[in-house]
Amino acid sequence: MRVHFIAIGGAAMHNLALALHKKGFQVSGSDDEIFDPSKSRLEQYGLLPDKWGWFPNKITSNIDAIILGMHARIDNPELLKAKELGLKIYSYPEYIYEQTKDKKRVVIGGSHGKTTTTSMVMHVLKSNDIDFDYMVGAQIEGFETMVKLSKDAKIAVFEGDEYLASPIDPRPKFHLYHPHIALLTGIAWDHINVFPTFDNYLSQFEKFIGLIKPHGSLIYFEEDEHIKKMIQSKRDNIKYLPYNSHLHTVKNGISSLITKNGEIELSIFGDHNLQNLQGALLVCKELGLSSEQFYSSIKNFGGAAKRLQTLAQNEQTIVYQDFAHSPSKLQATTRAVKNQFTDRKLVACMELHTFSSLKEEFLPEYKNSMVLADVALVYFNPKTVEHKKLKAISVQQVEEAFGGTNLKVYTDSQILLDDLMHLNFKKTNLLLMSSGNFSGLNLKELADKIIE
Repeated sequence: MRVHFIAIGGAAMHNLALALHKKGFQVSGSDDEIFDPSKSRLEQYGLLPDKWGWFPNKITSNIDAIILGMHARIDNPELLKAKELGLKIYSYPEYIYEQTKDKKRVVIGGSHGKTTTTSMVMHVLKSNDIDFDYMVGAQIEGFETMVKLSKDAKIAVFEGDEYLASPIDPRPKFHLYHPHIALLTGIAWDHINVFPTFDNYLSQFEKFIGLIKPHGSLIYFEEDEHIKKMIQSKRDNIKYLPYNSHLHTVKNGISSLITKNGEIELSIFGDHNLQNLQGALLVCKELGLSSEQFYSSIKNFGGAAKRLQTLAQNEQTIVYQDFAHSPSKLQATTRAVKNQFTDRKLVACMELHTFSSLKEEFLPEYKNSMVLADVALVYFNPKTVEHKKLKAISVQQVEEAFGGTNLKVYTDSQILLDDLMHLNFKKTNLLLMSSGNFSGLNLKELADKIIE
């Protein structure tokens, strides 16, 4: 098979390119810019384009499939050439389905927790020597790539993102996988740029439930009010499996599962993680594993990259990095750290970076999302707002939107850095939350300096 990637440098795209290369496909690709780690990893396998840019002469009639990334525009010269030649054009989720349509597919969706839950399932399957294909949205310890596709695996586990599939395919990615086992972690409005109303956003999850294969299973967080409404009229050809937080206890900052065979210490913590863990347990049981197999593996699970990831620590302080950026994620992550370390103060620092978070109409959704922190710091870069072609927002608007008496808002990352370095972190944890990097701050370097 000969496959060409238009916009090969994206996080998901370059991982799919590596997966197909390892499967024995002939892979080529183009992009107008590629940054690390994508650049280094493509170069390692001889897949890095020789030049940046788009080259229609690369598109020939002997290409079996074009895979189109979200970074490409609808007038991309290579895309236009592919259409002219009548080549088959796929989005990456569409092509992943093509490669796994004869396997038992697990799809984990929801507005939050899907990366962690997917990672837990992957960790347990690997620990029990079960072969499986996968696609996950973060780098997971013990897995070289974020995508694996093979000939022999009978199971495929996918993180089900609700964002659009490609520039020419407006369907949410998770609509394309057609799961046998589906999980929904919970729903909170996100991606306002493509789902302008909450009702529109909710309808994507209703459609997802309708796309579960007959005789399949829906595993869902039973306390989510929106999922509750969706399943009031149940399908009669799928199984419904509700879950809640796994029974647990917290002692000396360590969470332990309560099981019939005793307590099991975990490396992770927080209500959301305990919910995710229970959902992952039900997925694994649907795949034929026992509770004992799950517990013996999950105790060694350290979490996904940038999901309450420990950057540095000493006896007085732990510095965490988290991907949290939406209101519900900020609230849950702040609460998790505060509740886990009741004897420590918490400095919570977040960056407004995504399209939704920087949109004036969406800001009120952040009301009281960081009030549990002792000190709450919010940063946004006005140039990012301008780059996304959004209406300018002010420090005062952000202050009013978040509310609380513990808040300070910054528009200069250097001033933010200086203020952080002058705080007293004795018996105090720091939580850094962003889908970006605070306009170029080296967060690991910052963490190391704070705990010195």
